[in-house]
Amino acid sequence: MGVAGSGKTTIGSQLAKKTGAKFVDADSFHSQANKSKMAAGIALTDEDRAPWLGSMQQAIAGWLSDGQAHILACSALKNSYREQLGTGDQDVAFVYLKVNEPTARLRLAARRDHYMKSDMVESQFSTLEEPSPQEAVVVDAAEPPDQIVSQVIAQLTGERAASSESA
Repeated sequence: MGVAGSGKTTIGSQLAKKTGAKFVDADSFHSQANKSKMAAGIALTDEDRAPWLGSMQQAIAGWLSDGQAHILACSALKNSYREQLGTGDQDVAFVYLKVNEPTARLRLAARRDHYMKSDMVESQFSTLEEPSPQEAVVVDAAEPPDQIVSQVIAQLTGERAASSESA
């Protein structure tokens, strides 16, 4: 999770490849109306996001019931969004790709053929409610992708081992 330009798709797809999980991008859950709105430089409202979040929540519940590991690249900017997506299940973990605004702007400016443009970064940061290290694995998104992936795997496997030991 993180703002646009934090590297969610890059890190998520590499993490999935390394772990054997299936990768899914939250962009595929957006309606065309939402994509068009963002392409026009209009920030989404909670009302716009509600069906998108609901669709992802249903998908996550299905993935959990079928037992197949998935990695979902999703902004999940607000605590309430993460609560909805987490579905209260301990098998759902969040990884926060923390990036500063200038870096996010540069990355988005370099993108081609994507609806999210660099002028939307400010709205992403103003919406962002950063998770604490207790709520998510927090990593520096400015690090090289392979280092981020290794750090995420180490933290997630370490956390799961620690929670298994305490159970």
